[in-house]
Formats: sequence, structure tokens, C-alpha cells
Amino acid sequence: MRKSEAGDHVDGVLAQWHNVRPESDASPMAIFTRVFRLSKYLNRSIAAVFRTHGLHDGEFDLLATLYRAGQPQGLTPNALRHAAVLSSGAMTNRLDRLEAAGLIQRVANPADRRSLLIRLSDEGQAVLLGCLDEYLATLHRMQAPLDEEQKRALANGLRALLLTLEEQGDD
Repeated sequence: MRKSEAGDHVDGVLAQWHNVRPESDASPMAIFTRVFRLSKYLNRSIAAVFRTHGLHDGEFDLLATLYRAGQPQGLTPNALRHAAVLSSGAMTNRLDRLEAAGLIQRVANPADRRSLLIRLSDEGQAVLLGCLDEYLATLHRMQAPLDEEQKRALANGLRALLLTLEEQGDD
């Protein structure tokens, strides 16, 4: 019998909870404990890709956000922070590292002299695009066990959860 047919780690956790607390409904753990565990596996695999391109966790996201924005003038730090769901302190640290590496530039905002814009440098764009194919290949490999229907159902379910949490949260 394949491991997937026998159940995963979370199935065992749920059975244990049922044994020690049968009156408690631990069924949400079927989703969220799996999401937590998946996150650990995903983070390890993706961090390895980023490291090979000289990036730390989260820096790829900032570079990709700047690239996807398609605005050569750049984005304000607040717009970038909101898109990346980061605290201002974490954002400052990442921006400092990316600027020191020559991957971004902080430039004056022509629309507001009191603020700056964050712009992707030519080197930053080259690093991002050099990493992108390997990143996407890693994601494709990790979702390979799912058929198309499972991929759509999972994406739709996660979207519904995320929309609710985003509406409730303050980022």
C-alpha cells in the first residue's frame, strides 16, 4: 500500500486528538495542519532555489512585485510593503539588503518630494529573470502529484480562505 493510501502524518495527528479528546472537533486541523506542514516543505525547496541566485527568503517576492508592477518609475515603500504583507521593519531590512546588492534603487518620487520610490535595477531584473524559470520549475514539480481538477479545486478553496482572511486582517 502506498503511503498516500495509508494516510499522511496529519491523519495520525487527527486520530490521536480523537483518542484523547473525542468531544473536540479537530477537523479544521485536516486543512490547516496540512497547510502548515506544506509550508515548511515548500519554504525549504524554494529557499534553496533563491539561495542559488544569491537571494534570501522574501527578496525574490519584492523583486517580482516591482517587476510585475510594470512601472519603470517604481513603487512607494508602502505599496511594496502592502503587496508583500510585511512589517515596516522587515521591509526596511529587505530593501537595505537589496539596495546594497545593487538589485534595487531608491529614487526621489517626482509626484511627492517627501517620499521615495523603489525601482528595480537592471541587475535586479537580470537576477529575478535568471531565478524565475528555476522557481517555476520547482513549483511545477511540487504540484505534479495533483491532476488538473485537484489543482483547480485546491486553488479555489485556498482563494476563498485567503479572501476571507485578507478582508479580516490588517496586513
